[in-house]
Amino acid sequence: MTVSMDEDAWCTPVIPSQPKNRKVRVRLLTSTTFRLAISALVFAAGAASAQAPLTGDWLGSLDTGAIKLRIVFKLADTSGKLTAELQSPDQSPAWIPATSATRDGSSLTLAFKNFGIDFTGKLSADSASIEGTFTQGGAPFPLKLTRIKDDSELEVHRPQDPVKPYPYRSEDVAYPGKAAGVTLAATLTVPPGKGPFPAVLLIVGSGPHDRDESLLGHKPFLVLSDYLTRKGIVVLRADKRGVGKSTGDYATATTADFASDAEAGVRFLKTRPEVDAHKIGLIGHSEGAIIAPMAAVADHDVAFVVMLAGSGVPGDQIIVEQGRLIAMASGESKDKADADSEKERETLKIVETEKDPVALRDLLGAKLATEGVPDAQVAAQIKALTSPWMRYFLTYDPATALRKLTVPVLALSGSLDLQVPPAQNLPPIRAALAANTHAEIDEPPGLNHLFQTAKTGSPAEYGQIEETMSPVALDKIASWILKQ
Repeated sequence: MTVSMDEDAWCTPVIPSQPKNRKVRVRLLTSTTFRLAISALVFAAGAASAQAPLTGDWLGSLDTGAIKLRIVFKLADTSGKLTAELQSPDQSPAWIPATSATRDGSSLTLAFKNFGIDFTGKLSADSASIEGTFTQGGAPFPLKLTRIKDDSELEVHRPQDPVKPYPYRSEDVAYPGKAAGVTLAATLTVPPGKGPFPAVLLIVGSGPHDRDESLLGHKPFLVLSDYLTRKGIVVLRADKRGVGKSTGDYATATTADFASDAEAGVRFLKTRPEVDAHKIGLIGHSEGAIIAPMAAVADHDVAFVVMLAGSGVPGDQIIVEQGRLIAMASGESKDKADADSEKERETLKIVETEKDPVALRDLLGAKLATEGVPDAQVAAQIKALTSPWMRYFLTYDPATALRKLTVPVLALSGSLDLQVPPAQNLPPIRAALAANTHAEIDEPPGLNHLFQTAKTGSPAEYGQIEETMSPVALDKIASWILKQ
């Protein structure tokens, strides 16, 4: 699932919000999802006066230890006032305003209260760079910005991204969710020919994902939908509720709510004349691989399920093991990683057992304080830990739905997946599907959580790898579906 870490403790990266070494390094626990989004910021500053101009675009690389993200500042001097925007192009094209900024000579100070972000930097003597510190939730990271001379500096090579015109029809659609006030905005791709065709609904991982499951410059679901449509399969992929063009409240939604949205997608597919209503399946990635079995159990018209990097144990176990493995991949000793994981386990147990909201906040505040979490970070961590999504995710056992599945199931888990580790999850998945004679479970070697061909599986590699999804995984998914 993925550093936007609203929840994406295990699925999709953005700027991490949950520190492992709580004073220094950031963990992937909130992805993804799991995910605390950095977006971008704008700041209105005081007078810029007759100082070296800052107008222009500035690019830097933020190394959190877990991942590396490009950061862009767009600065402008308008009518004597400094304005700016910040973007994380590896995560989103959005530009979001900041709350304040000041400039004093060569020094620049920015504050972004909505995201718990601060940046302090100093302009070099030749005005070619700004060197400083980027802080989110109390965790500081060095950040050096240099002027962007050409937009090509921001281009990321993703050779698998499909190029228009496509050899199939692509249509923007919308359909109602099961819950009031939820309308899902989506893209439907239809192969050429008469049909009707088999169809799949793609279900994204944890965190505020769009229909392409965009992260770190990659669009895994765009690549997957293109591949499957070219193979003769109708594909529907939607923005998560409250994300992109979809309506609804993302902040209060749980995994069960997202499962109801998946059911709505199946219901929509059944209305389309291009679709064979008896051959509609679900493909879920990360948290989506928890959602897919839930939706398939609820809707008996679902013909098959594909689980990509799915879990077989409750979320509290996933988060602890994920953090431990990623910490070691980032250079932390095993003893330190084990000790920090035990602290994590203790914190999550508080969330699971204390039902009174006021008492829970007090207990978590005290626990985090004893572990040296900066005051500026405590409130954000408590909010993430006590969100409806997190409280549901921690205790939900995916095996509950898996045991009820009678339709064909394909479960794939990359051998280098550190976010939903196969050693932890494939055995319970096998056990839960033991009675299903149509289940197939595979662990393709050398693939990470995103099914990229990787070296270590660390999330730090995700954005650095050109490949969006391994051709081996793409072929396996398509071939298996066409056999059903």
